[in-house]
Amino acid sequence: MGLTAYRCCLGMLVILLMGFPVRSIHAQTDGLSEAPANPVFKDDLDAPLDPDQPLTEFPDFGVEWPDLDEVAEPVDGAEDVEGVPALTKADENEDQDLTATENILADDLPLNDYRPADLLAETSYRIGFRGLPDGIGEAFRSRFKILSVLEQYRGDDANFAQIRRRAQSDTELVERLLRIEGYYDAVVQTGFEADGDDQLAVLINVQAGPQYALDRIVLPGLDDARTADRQAFRDSFGLQSDDIVNSDDIMDAKGRLDGAMAENGYPFAITGEPELEIDHAERLGDLEVTVKPGGKYNFGSVVMGQADLFDADHVQMIARFDSGDVYQASDLEDLRRALIATGLVSTITIDPVVAEEPDAVDIAVNVTPAPLRTIAGELGYGTGEGARAEVSWEHRNMFPPEGLIRMTGVLATQEQSGSIAYRRNNYRRRDNVLNGRTALSVVDRPAFKAQTFSVAANIERQSNLIYQKRWSWSVGIELLASREKDVTGPTGATGRDTFFIGSLPGLVTYDASDDLLDPSRGFRLSGRIAPEASLQNGSFFYVRSQLDGSAYFPASEKITLAGRARFGSIVGAGNNRIAPSRRLYSGGGGSVRGYSYQSIGPRDANNDPVGGRSLVEFSLEARVKTGLFGGNLGVVPFIDAGNVYTSSSPDFKGLRYGAGLGVRYYSDFGPIRIDVGTPINPQPGDSRVAVYVSLGQAF
Repeated sequence: MGLTAYRCCLGMLVILLMGFPVRSIHAQTDGLSEAPANPVFKDDLDAPLDPDQPLTEFPDFGVEWPDLDEVAEPVDGAEDVEGVPALTKADENEDQDLTATENILADDLPLNDYRPADLLAETSYRIGFRGLPDGIGEAFRSRFKILSVLEQYRGDDANFAQIRRRAQSDTELVERLLRIEGYYDAVVQTGFEADGDDQLAVLINVQAGPQYALDRIVLPGLDDARTADRQAFRDSFGLQSDDIVNSDDIMDAKGRLDGAMAENGYPFAITGEPELEIDHAERLGDLEVTVKPGGKYNFGSVVMGQADLFDADHVQMIARFDSGDVYQASDLEDLRRALIATGLVSTITIDPVVAEEPDAVDIAVNVTPAPLRTIAGELGYGTGEGARAEVSWEHRNMFPPEGLIRMTGVLATQEQSGSIAYRRNNYRRRDNVLNGRTALSVVDRPAFKAQTFSVAANIERQSNLIYQKRWSWSVGIELLASREKDVTGPTGATGRDTFFIGSLPGLVTYDASDDLLDPSRGFRLSGRIAPEASLQNGSFFYVRSQLDGSAYFPASEKITLAGRARFGSIVGAGNNRIAPSRRLYSGGGGSVRGYSYQSIGPRDANNDPVGGRSLVEFSLEARVKTGLFGGNLGVVPFIDAGNVYTSSSPDFKGLRYGAGLGVRYYSDFGPIRIDVGTPINPQPGDSRVAVYVSLGQAF
């Protein structure tokens, strides 16, 4: 185990030695020892290890196998270096542990003078820090946990010699991590002590010294950029003289400069690796970053090598830039995401290439098609709705570009249906969707029985999982013929009527929430209106409308309060003239939980719901994240209320209340919802428990 730990340490040192070039000017000052200056950047530290890569050669570098019978000597200079006291027992409040759960004290022995009674006995150990500067952030601690040999083998018992070698390796690591944050004179020493009967305490004592500051900052080559852009690029770099020599800040500044040039017409700009010269006498650093801006360009044309899925004109229509606009790298990233959102491509490359026109770059787009056909199935069960099975087949580019055909069949306890749908994404304009659908269904619910043939089409501009829009809308047309069974007269007699209905549905939504599937703040408003004409018992007209609103308030980091209200109305015709399937209903997982689907409201002589011409609904819930299962599990207590009325305006009387508890599992694609509710003031025949399962929050 000891040799393995040592080789791992060498692997870590290889990573740590790969920083940007640094020259050190050494001078003997204040009695402080001189340290090599090779800063480490997070890009280097995050790089994956290659187990097959040979180790870097270190001339005259070696380690002697320890003599376990030899008494350990104190570290040279532990008491002689000016300003670095030997590790002594300190007050508990002065300890700075790597983790808040550990509190380790040093003893009165000189540094490294600890010797266990049994040198071969294996033991566990803890790690503690003392003397870390107050400004040390989470990045230092995270890097130490990732790169530390002590941390890597922390859960494995080891003998004292093995633990000491690990600590010696981590001494160099801590010095290098401190240099990242500008502590170029840091001195790090390790000590040991018994921590209980069967554990060892490894103590890392830090004398950080002063932080070095930047002195001269030069960006050679930046003057090759156009005069109007130079100062803006210098400002984007951001670093000034007297700023701390922080490797992370330097790399962030380099990234900001790269981004500024790429966003302002310089697609071929290159910035070299930062070069830092450290003056130990003055405790200053001179920074140089070579810049090659290249030319400034505008967008030219979109060019494609193949057009099996869509052609260059379609890609240009999707893009948010036009020919002649100043080149911006963010526009290419936006186009990449939009093309991925089509679902038609598996890989994509988008690169600027020099165009024939001067000062213009064409955008070369190359895509690899994804599988275009999908067969999907779904099984489910809902209280009041029964069992449901659905199967579908789709081809996402049967009619290029982006012309989808989907065929769906449903076999359920209360429904049997088949449909063919057509959908064209990015229709004439980005994010516009053209839809068409033909369906034949047989529905047998407690509220009504209907055999319906329908044809519908609409154009919409809606939010999706990649682009959540503030404003969404939809307008369309719907034609249907439906033979429906309804209760008529005071005796409860049933009859079948045939309805021929034409509708012009419209929807507008304003979404000011922060997330499409799991909002935690903001609000949403939506309005629906559908003028309809019916040919049952003579021609007549009526208007169906609905207004929805919801709001979200973060009560704390883990609790979100959410509320919802809904108002619906039908004006222009009596309840008995409107087709049962076109009336308003309430109850279910997206309505008043605790009640079966469409079960709330007036009922007929058979105690079946008949629907109405107006409704009101209210919901209030608390979404609490528990921290269980990696923070992915939450609970949601809720209370809902609502009712349906036969008049065209609600009177808010006789509200039905439901309450319950839900569970949310927050997956990568949105929360999975399971709600269990019960009616507080049920009507005769209502079930005492209702269960709902879906993707996304209830509202």
